Formats: sequence, structure tokens, C-alpha cells
Amino acid sequence: MIVIRTYNNIVDAEVARAELEAAGIEAIVLSDDAGGMLPSLQIAAGVRLAVRDEDADKALAYLDAVVDEGAEDNHSG
Repeated sequence: MIVIRTYNNIVDAEVARAELEAAGIEAIVLSDDAGGMLPSLQIAAGVRLAVRDEDADKALAYLDAVVDEGAEDNHSG
């Protein structure tokens, strides 16, 4: 597994993981927040999104496309 992105909170990381899983790319969220008991640690250490090594380029390209598409949707109409 390789970390492809680091997020400021678990919600953003889980949304990205769900997007990847919907596209058929296995992903996991890694956080060091004492099992959710100390969410403030997410700010210091970040929440990491990891995929298999061989899926890294595809996952990054997909996430970039989803972000760009979302930005266009937010500005239309």
C-alpha cells in the first residue's frame, strides 16, 4: 500500500475512499487519532488515504478528475 493523499479530517478522507471504491479501486483510510477518541490528532498528523502500489497513478488521476468535475458542478447555473 502507498499513501496517495493526506486530508485534514476523516470525513474528507472517507469521501475520497468511497469515490475510489465506486470506481473499482480498493482504498483504505489510515488515521492516528486514538481510535476516534482524540480527533484533534487528525489535524496534527492528518488522515491518510492509501491504495495498492499498482493503483496509485490511476487513483490520483481519478481523484483529480472528480475534484475538477465537482468544481465545475459548483460553478454552473
